[in-house]
Amino acid sequence: MTVTVLSEVAAGAADLSVWPASTQRLPHGGLAVGGVSLAEVADRFETPAYVLDEGEVRGRCRTYQDAFPAADVLYAAKAFLSRAMVRWVREEGLGLDVCSAGELELAVTAGFPPERIVLHGNAKSPRDLEAALRLGVGRIVIDGPSEIARIAAAVGPEGHQKVMVRVVPGVSAGGHDKIRTGTDDQKFGLSLTDGGAQHAISRVLGRPQLELTGLHCHIGSQITEVKPYLVALRRMVGLMARVRDTHGVVLSELDMGGGHGIAYRPGEPALDLTSLARRLRAELHKGCAAARLTVPRLLIEPGRAVVGPAGVAVYRVLAVKHTGEKVFVAVDGGMSDNPRPALYGVRYAPRLIGRASTAASRTATVVGRHCEAGDVLAADVELPGDIRPGDLLAVPVAGAYQLSMASGYNLVGRPAVVAVHQGSARLLVRRETLDDFRSRDIGD
Repeated sequence: MTVTVLSEVAAGAADLSVWPASTQRLPHGGLAVGGVSLAEVADRFETPAYVLDEGEVRGRCRTYQDAFPAADVLYAAKAFLSRAMVRWVREEGLGLDVCSAGELELAVTAGFPPERIVLHGNAKSPRDLEAALRLGVGRIVIDGPSEIARIAAAVGPEGHQKVMVRVVPGVSAGGHDKIRTGTDDQKFGLSLTDGGAQHAISRVLGRPQLELTGLHCHIGSQITEVKPYLVALRRMVGLMARVRDTHGVVLSELDMGGGHGIAYRPGEPALDLTSLARRLRAELHKGCAAARLTVPRLLIEPGRAVVGPAGVAVYRVLAVKHTGEKVFVAVDGGMSDNPRPALYGVRYAPRLIGRASTAASRTATVVGRHCEAGDVLAADVELPGDIRPGDLLAVPVAGAYQLSMASGYNLVGRPAVVAVHQGSARLLVRRETLDDFRSRDIGD
């Protein structure tokens, strides 16, 4: 496809700062991502569709590798996972962090080396642990005291498994109270405050078949400031020093988790990755020097920051309804493919694509097609006043925690995932159909 790029004056002043770097304006109000027209994607693959820019994903992987050259960067699979995503992450040199046997087995069957995978989870099932041990996962992160005996028993007296202990450092950070995981009032990890983490470490060290390689913490998600990470790191280094003093064991790894915040709308803050990397390294070396502690290898686990800005959701408008002073624009997707606005009150910046409009903008609320009053994709956003059924809306920053959290509500079916790269588009994940629902329903 030949892409003709309009001048900024002709195209208007719409802000594309949160869109993939490859995004280009086309004639007649169109947009191209990865050299492919989004309107053409909608026509070829139908809507709703999730468009994933392969070049953006790979570029963000490289940015992390460059920022953290002496660390292990693990992509958090929960943000979005497919066989293609596994391949991109592997080829760019990242490790992988998974939260279930399903994510783990998909990754390994797609060719990812299991020794470069870390298994998380606050409530690991027998199947999760069986898959981890059978496939030879690199690390298992212990999240609670009962897991110590369970993992040791599954490994057996002659077995061996590397593990880490997830510590709650008592740091509150994150964009919403439902995604703050560094304090004692949530389900993850072992508390530093009440001694739970220290007790778990002692128990792990007493199990010869378990090798404690280091400590792990994750303080929250959608964090846009560096300071909370530095506070958490100081507390983790202090605990590592106490482990050395108490048990004579020097731990070789420190995993600081992820949660790196991104901008969903123009003007919103995002975490400064360069500053984070520089200040984490400095704080780690300073703290270890003060404690006379060997500097551990740093691990980090970005997910959203790798794949989120690489994704665009494309919807078709089904109806426009004027109710009093409110304008509702209903599209052919909704909370079944993106529950995040209902869960966390997330705000997006949808945009009309596929045609130019000279109408004055007006405030509208983009809603989904589902039987829930809370099925709102974007509240109180500016859209052209002449928006109508059949129009296409594109929503940027749609690559993370949308399709991975999708449901079968109303049996609508989950959308297709389409990769775009260097002017070509290909289907990664096909659309879920009524036949898929029928095949699972085996009763009568």
